Amino acid sequence: MIRFENVGKDFRKVRVLDGVELDIALGERIALIGSNGAGKTTLIRCLLGEYTHQGKVTIDGQQPRAERTQVLGKVGFVPQLPPPLKMPVGQLVSFAAAVCRSDSKRIFAVARRLGLDVAPILTRPFNRLSGGMKQKLLIAIALGRDAQVLVMDEPAANLDPEARHIFFSLLAERLENTTMIISSHRLDEVAPLVNRVVEMDTGRIVLDDRVAEDSKLSALFQVHLTLARADAAIAKTLSAWQFADRGAGVEWHGTVSGPDRLRFMGTVSRYVGLLSRIEMKEVDAAVVLQ
Repeated sequence: MIRFENVGKDFRKVRVLDGVELDIALGERIALIGSNGAGKTTLIRCLLGEYTHQGKVTIDGQQPRAERTQVLGKVGFVPQLPPPLKMPVGQLVSFAAAVCRSDSKRIFAVARRLGLDVAPILTRPFNRLSGGMKQKLLIAIALGRDAQVLVMDEPAANLDPEARHIFFSLLAERLENTTMIISSHRLDEVAPLVNRVVEMDTGRIVLDDRVAEDSKLSALFQVHLTLARADAAIAKTLSAWQFADRGAGVEWHGTVSGPDRLRFMGTVSRYVGLLSRIEMKEVDAAVVLQ
């Protein structure tokens, strides 16, 4: 589906990509990891046809740089940093739908599932939206089309826990016919979303390995925490995860998406001295979210 053949890229005589060789099949979910400066963003920009480069990049046999219009119609992209667009939301959605030959209604529908009602903000400039609203809209634009490739850079970073679960469910609906590349500098943030890890360092691939899939993207876990005593810091953290206090600050209940389990456990581990008990049980997401 995607092929990088001896891909190289230089900026002012600095080698940023150094002979990258990579094949990605349809349906694979790739975690593209590495420290800042490893070459992840440059590799993605080459995949999107934004940079000239040495070597060859193809998506389904087509070259993104030479056949950009045809290729970009197959690709959905969610950047880490939303672009500073002054374009009104309605115009942006219409433009995005036209580029990929989709229907604006599909984008609106995905946005509603994420908790964003687009109708009241159609005339608002994109750059005047909150960070969470921008992220939801960009995800809706990427998923509101028949994309064969989804390229996402820290895609759920600005989403609340409920929206994150919906986002993971949306990805789960496309596992069989979509290739996904999720870029991050932290493996623990994206490991549960993927089935293959590719690590870059100094412009080269230094690790390419499969990972076990032990939880569905649409899985949901009910969590019960008992604290040794009430504490304002952990209360603030749990409230941010939309947990409810059911016992004078020491009994907390909430739900966590399957792909977010590792991230959640890493968060509460900072308060390990306060934790008396943690119970986590998989539940029917359809029933819980009603």
